[in-house]
Amino acid sequence: MGRVTIIPEESDDLWILYNIINPDDYVTIDTSRKVHHQLNDGKNTTASRVRLSVHLKVTYRDFDKDSSTLCIQGRNLEPNGYVVVGSFHTLTLECNKPFELHKKVWKHDIVEALEERENHEVCPDAELTINLFQQDHAEIYLIEKGVTAMVSKVETSSSRTGGRKSSSSSSFSNTKNVFFREVFAAFIKHVDLNKVKNTVIASEDSKKDEFRRFMISEAKRMKIISVEENIGRIVVAAGSGCNGDLKDLLGESTVMNLMKDSMVRLQIRALRKVWDMVSSDSDCACYRLKSVESAQEMGAIETLLISDELYRSDEVATRKRYGCLVKAVKDSGRDALVYSSMHVLAEQLQQFTGIVAILIFPLPVLDDDAY
Repeated sequence: MGRVTIIPEESDDLWILYNIINPDDYVTIDTSRKVHHQLNDGKNTTASRVRLSVHLKVTYRDFDKDSSTLCIQGRNLEPNGYVVVGSFHTLTLECNKPFELHKKVWKHDIVEALEERENHEVCPDAELTINLFQQDHAEIYLIEKGVTAMVSKVETSSSRTGGRKSSSSSSFSNTKNVFFREVFAAFIKHVDLNKVKNTVIASEDSKKDEFRRFMISEAKRMKIISVEENIGRIVVAAGSGCNGDLKDLLGESTVMNLMKDSMVRLQIRALRKVWDMVSSDSDCACYRLKSVESAQEMGAIETLLISDELYRSDEVATRKRYGCLVKAVKDSGRDALVYSSMHVLAEQLQQFTGIVAILIFPLPVLDDDAY
């Protein structure tokens, strides 16, 4: 058995850990627990938090994509004054909070994933922030290293009050300003413009232009230097193309041009190319594992697209099979793109069973019904 001490530094680290930590692994972490103490009178109690170390055998883990939190549940293996041996305990792994991970066997791909994160530049510039205005609310997204996280959702007052609208134009204007102010506050809370390369404001109507003007005015009024200094990197997207859909918006030329030379752009272009091939009934794309493996044996793969749920499957045999395929494609000098299930594009890739290959040349008929 080997153990490592891990300090997650970003939400993406927690997502990687979700794919690495498996049932029957062991996690040791310092945590706190609320304890009730009986007072001398024997009737009343008081509560305090105590620090303790918990050593769990993992039975279950869950990742919340909206809040980017990783919860671990397992049986406590070591006695202490507050958690009974054998009892279930739930831990939340957090950024900048160290813990120990113990595994009986450390697979090569797991060690490789940890080494990759260790060598990863801490706090790099995020790819993009998107403020997407819908009819009755606004959504704020951060896109970073292929991971899409909705960091805030702000509803209009009319949606909170059941759709009642003000009758006068002045009341309507005031309501919109209140809404914009709430969206701006959420944006400032969740987005560091000094670490985000670009920001896109998008809507089907005029809200995108109105909100950008509001941001500039509000930043000057409140003397928010980070906004004033970076206003040139806050752009509006062509509202006619987004249709309120984040996936469509990411394919817009305005957004694509902001992500030059990024992995996200490469993933988007590859997936769009696949859809174009399928729409035109092209023979230069195949999907399902057995067909893709056959294509690789013939040296026909130009680009492999695969979901990380397959690439880092809980089942050892499945993970090994997909891992060998990815390695073979890379060793042949071709591209293998691993799509995080936290990315907005993952849903589209799942429509191809989570794996698809763009081919260099058409192949004989492959058995697409076989996995």
